[in-house]
Amino acid sequence: MTRFLLFIIFSIALQQKAYLQNYVPLDTLHWEINAQSYILENYKGKDAIYIQRGLAFLKDEKFLNGTIEFDVYLTKRQGFPGVRFRTSSDRLNMESFYLRAHLPNKPDSNQAIPVINGMSPWQLYFGPSYSVPFDYDYNDWTHVKLVINGKKAQAYLDYSEKPNLSWNLVHEPKEGGIAIGGGGAGPMHYANFKLNKEEYEIVDFNPAKRKPIQGLIQAWEVSDKFEEKQLDNLNTLKPLIAKRKWGKKIRVEEGTAANIARQVVLNDGTSNNTVFAKIRIISDKDQTKLFEFGYSDRVVAILNDTPLYKGSNQYRSRDYRYLGTIGLFDAIYLDLKKGENILLMAVSETFGGWLITGKFKDLQGITIKYD
Repeated sequence: MTRFLLFIIFSIALQQKAYLQNYVPLDTLHWEINAQSYILENYKGKDAIYIQRGLAFLKDEKFLNGTIEFDVYLTKRQGFPGVRFRTSSDRLNMESFYLRAHLPNKPDSNQAIPVINGMSPWQLYFGPSYSVPFDYDYNDWTHVKLVINGKKAQAYLDYSEKPNLSWNLVHEPKEGGIAIGGGGAGPMHYANFKLNKEEYEIVDFNPAKRKPIQGLIQAWEVSDKFEEKQLDNLNTLKPLIAKRKWGKKIRVEEGTAANIARQVVLNDGTSNNTVFAKIRIISDKDQTKLFEFGYSDRVVAILNDTPLYKGSNQYRSRDYRYLGTIGLFDAIYLDLKKGENILLMAVSETFGGWLITGKFKDLQGITIKYD
């Protein structure tokens, strides 16, 4: 046997050994499966797990930097297969990347997003900074590869030589868990999961940048939670406001909106889904000012204990394609009195992003206080 042939055999053996070292079998020995249903089976020639509405968490593994790879067999049904990484011990905070399998070649074919206190605020983290169009194949496995290093991440789809998407991670880098799976009605098959903590080179990192909205209210004070239905009785509005506890502040992120979920956990086992977001407006005279604002999902605007506006911006609230992403899409005229005025925005949430934002068209004669 020639030396060259021996070299080839040795090289193949090393490659296979490296593959096996990084490969994690998809079974209940290695994974904790929290899903509505799942099946372990051989599918389309690969040992796979079929997951519906849930996640499989890799057992006894902590991840900070490295490469995560897996295959997923997509269908045209609405579904969100993907991976979560650096998950916190309570599984309320993590980073994630998932595919919108039903939206091939759309601007939001996929989504890179943080999970913050149990919420995935895709109505805030949207656009080319966090998504890229991609034409999915429904007749073969789709390969997904993520490279994570510090606060940078890149996604390679279907063995692309160059990253399809580069983005800045939101959470501070901290070692955590890994999970695969997703939500939505459409279950998916996953196969060939690999984890390599030694490979984390970021190349051609050039994430898209969002243009910030100028002149936004930069901070809001938020109250404790209460049930949305308590806003229906105007006779008890003042006592409802008086009972609130204050002290938590949220600031604008992405140059777009403040994220209430930074300070308040929505899904805590109660039916409370609403907070007041507050600013104080000091006016040098009686005057009317135009206030432009955005919110998610629903809002009641209250000035000096008087309700002025009620609206809904939630997913599909305005038509069946409406996403409810945040922006300055509404406006009201505020009749300010001389001195201090308190603007409360009662913001209620279902899913997709618990958000508030706003700006005055003209700041002449007024001062904003956030305490």
